[in-house]
Amino acid sequence: MDRETFLNLGKHGPAPGQADGIRMISMEQWQKSLENALTDASELAKRFGLDEEAVRRVSAVFPFRITRYYLSLIRAKGDPIYRQCVPDELELRESGDLMDDPLGEEDLTPAPCVVHRYPDHCLLLVSNRCACYCRFCTRKRKFRTPMCVDEANVSRGIEYIASNPAIHDVLVSGGDPFLLDTDRLESILSRLRAIEHVDFIRIGTRTPCVLPERINRRLVSMLRQYHPLYINVHFNHPDEITPRSAAALNKLADAGIPLGSQTVLLRGVNDDPEVIRLLMRKLLAVRVKPYYLFQSDLIYGTEHFRTPLSVGLDIMKKLRGWTSGMAVPHFAIDLPCGGGKVPLIPDYLEKVDGRVYTFRNFRGVPYRYPDVEA
Repeated sequence: MDRETFLNLGKHGPAPGQADGIRMISMEQWQKSLENALTDASELAKRFGLDEEAVRRVSAVFPFRITRYYLSLIRAKGDPIYRQCVPDELELRESGDLMDDPLGEEDLTPAPCVVHRYPDHCLLLVSNRCACYCRFCTRKRKFRTPMCVDEANVSRGIEYIASNPAIHDVLVSGGDPFLLDTDRLESILSRLRAIEHVDFIRIGTRTPCVLPERINRRLVSMLRQYHPLYINVHFNHPDEITPRSAAALNKLADAGIPLGSQTVLLRGVNDDPEVIRLLMRKLLAVRVKPYYLFQSDLIYGTEHFRTPLSVGLDIMKKLRGWTSGMAVPHFAIDLPCGGGKVPLIPDYLEKVDGRVYTFRNFRGVPYRYPDVEA
């Protein structure tokens, strides 16, 4: 990517005279895009020369949906975009280390649609649909037995939040909340905003990456009424940041919504320091702060995506000091069975001699640092 193209990602949309495929798209049109997504095993098999029966075997357990936009980003069979969305028989491979519910969410659900793991914040699950079913999804179990997120259950979840004054932060998730009708999503946000002890709301969505036309004027106009509001987006590879996704992200940023990105470390997708470094730079160019780089969860059907912890630690060593600190996410594991997130940090401490600590910096050069007396 040349410098001009890179810098233009952060601008407010296309240059004068260019077609704006985001601005002119309506609510009805994004829904049509979703309905037109690729879900047919025969079509997918023919497109990529796959065994149709194998596709059917996998999709009978873990269904697939690929938006036409995201499909257009695939450059070759087996590339990083392909691996994230196309079913693979490896998903049916048994592994003793993997679980249906690795984060123990089912045991942390005190009310319908609520996952309450940390003292002062919780998840509110409001949708059971995604625009594109990622093959590495933490809630892959929900593909087989979709959770009930009807209006009654979401209301009961909101009532639970309202009755717990210790909850100050609510992450609205799913599925993807942006697959709800805008009026329905606004109804949920307005009820949360009316709860006095809820200080701020977060929304997790992958639509800017896989269905950027969803970020239309009507949605953005509604969202800007519910500040303080934060949005966490999900990008795993530099090829996912295109002029269309950049335009969608910039609309959200222009509405004063701080954006953060969560990235999952995936074998064959982004397990390379240069790929992650470029991704983080491109995210900053479109006004998204890199937030987390996650070690992949212990999810049944995802063994082929897992990377050794040493890979992630090596990537972090090759980010810190070698690129802007703004471009360095937290590398973290979401511990099994509800243990929560823990950061993983490369060890720069070489030795301790009394009150003198010796560190090696990002170049591997040792430096002595005198500590203060206790």
